[in-house]
Amino acid sequence: MPPTLASLVHHSALKLTVRAGEDRLDVPVRWAHVSELADPVPYMEGGELLLITALKLDAEDPEAMRRYVRRLAGAGVVGLGFAVGVNYEEIPKALVDAAEEEGLPLLEVPRRTPFLAISKAVSAAIAADQYKAVTAGFAAQRELTRQAQTGGPEGLLAALASQVDGWAALYDASGAVVATAPEWAGRRAARLTADVERLRDRPAPASSVVGGPENEDRVELHTIGTGRRPRAALAVGTAAALGTAERYALHSAIALLTLTTERSRSLQAAEQRIGSAVLRMLLAGEPDHARAVAGDLYGGLLDAPFRMMVAERVPVSASAALARAEAGTPARAADPPSAAAHAPAHTNGDP
Repeated sequence: MPPTLASLVHHSALKLTVRAGEDRLDVPVRWAHVSELADPVPYMEGGELLLITALKLDAEDPEAMRRYVRRLAGAGVVGLGFAVGVNYEEIPKALVDAAEEEGLPLLEVPRRTPFLAISKAVSAAIAADQYKAVTAGFAAQRELTRQAQTGGPEGLLAALASQVDGWAALYDASGAVVATAPEWAGRRAARLTADVERLRDRPAPASSVVGGPENEDRVELHTIGTGRRPRAALAVGTAAALGTAERYALHSAIALLTLTTERSRSLQAAEQRIGSAVLRMLLAGEPDHARAVAGDLYGGLLDAPFRMMVAERVPVSASAALARAEAGTPARAADPPSAAAHAPAHTNGDP
């Protein structure tokens, strides 16, 4: 968990006291920033705990404090830390009232607590949270890899769904659902086919975020594959945006699925080449060589002598004309030429 105002208040070394907004201490703190500017808002990004001594503020002016606090809250500042014993021996009532009115947490910082100590506490908590997320991400990567090796895509999806506390689905290149985890996610995944098709039409790699069907959840879609056209797509549905650890798990799953997809494609091409070579050997009268190359890949091969027939599909109208010709019925003027030329039966002699 990232640091919060509550965690800083409970930090035994800081000795902070809550003077306003005690019901909003559970908000995360992105950073602790010191500024004595009368208007520090242009330099805020949101999520900061602002630390001041009121060097350039009339903290006893109610109207000035209302404007000041309102500006801070509007900029996304999550808390205000006021150092007592510097310019003011205690926090002026005007500032306390303004913070209460706006709902902005106001923390009293004792003189013996330097702002640097607060900044270091926030920084250490953020670093610890990031380290925990990275460690969890590596652990997730190991588990996903193990599942991909032992359980295939289905096992990988199950592990990913568990890591993100949601569901996952794999789609093929046409947008059809291949696998889901858990099983109950199949219906949700099927409703996203149109979104997957739109994603498929974009150059890979591509991703998008869509609202879950019937606003059930938040769904991220990602293409799978290394070429310009995706070979598959992955959907991940969660109740909220993914955190750092969950993001690591998702990226690991995408990489593993890409490797699996590309490997399957290469193996399929290799099997096709072997099959063609085996067939050519059989037709050339070399069944022993064909068996040595094929091994157990195709089971038992045919024994010579053998004969192969290839039938080509013909249009219905041509088939009707051919049937009439075989029956001795004269062809009508509107009939196309005989389909015999279009549907030959080829035979190979005995090798």
